[in-house]
Amino acid sequence: MSVSIEKVITGYDPNRITIATLGSHSALQLVHGAKKEGFRTALIVTKDRKLFYEQFRHLIDFFIVVNRWGDLCREPVVKKLIELNAIFIPHGSFVEYVGLECAERVEVPLFGLRSIFRVEANQHLKMDLLTKAGIPIPRHYDLNDEINNLVIVKLPGAKGGRGYFLALSKDEVIKGIEKAINQGLISKPADALIQEYIVGVPAYFHFFFSPVLNRLEILGADIRYESNVDGLRRLKHDVLEKLGIEPLFVVVGNIPMVLRESLLYKVYDYGLRFVNVTKELLPPGIIGPFCLEGIIKDDLSIKIFEFSGRIVAGTNLYVQGSPYSFLYWDEPMSVGRRIAREIKLAIKRGVLNGVVT
Repeated sequence: MSVSIEKVITGYDPNRITIATLGSHSALQLVHGAKKEGFRTALIVTKDRKLFYEQFRHLIDFFIVVNRWGDLCREPVVKKLIELNAIFIPHGSFVEYVGLECAERVEVPLFGLRSIFRVEANQHLKMDLLTKAGIPIPRHYDLNDEINNLVIVKLPGAKGGRGYFLALSKDEVIKGIEKAINQGLISKPADALIQEYIVGVPAYFHFFFSPVLNRLEILGADIRYESNVDGLRRLKHDVLEKLGIEPLFVVVGNIPMVLRESLLYKVYDYGLRFVNVTKELLPPGIIGPFCLEGIIKDDLSIKIFEFSGRIVAGTNLYVQGSPYSFLYWDEPMSVGRRIAREIKLAIKRGVLNGVVT
């Protein structure tokens, strides 16, 4: 934690903490959970979104209206948040909306690990972190390698799968990367990650690491529904060829998933490995929610192709809690409420500076 953030959090009145976030992604879940735990709430919104979120005014105590998301880092907004004793909750849209520079330097206490933002913004750094954790990942390629099998080419940042494409050869990879550069999605070929495409069930595993309890919890799992690739499953291959449709991976929603219990041991082990590698390489390590995103093959092996160091949109399925969170807490416990519960526990034990960066 930087000196300035430590100074800010030390000056807060622990009895008047406000939970704040951007009006997007999982904001409603976050403010709902904060209210359940007795906190005040604040939502930073752009003018065009305020009308929608006003329908939930019973969950939102303060609106901070901005002209653009990057205004989060402007002095008037920061000053207002500090006056509210705000702890800001970054979600999956945070860095994409405000930019990496603002996300890293905003002088408001953030719940979670601020230093992971830069890793998340670079697909290669993400894969390197998973490798150092000893978590199995798909094979990845660079443009010097021979590519003669199915690969998926991914772009950096939280674009919800937009711009991803499949390829069967190096020529197809090069053509797709050139297209992405021309569209302004990336600036150079090295920005893209070329990864082995694994056939199996894509599964997204939701975790929560509690520094207060020193405990890792599995809080849920989901499958993402992607357009148009999931719709294309209904069409035969020869029809697709005739139509010339290119598969796209734009996330449009999430589907709940309960894992067979024999898979939970492996999933939990991967989660522990991730916690430990972040403690070693990104101290103090991951705080609160994160997600490991993988493929379960027919032999029940799991490879992790992605991670998020924050709350993911798939947790919105479980506003009343998941089967897993209920087993831990014996009450409805969404990830949004779990974040607020962690902050409440930290305040009670006098360790609030241990859950913010």
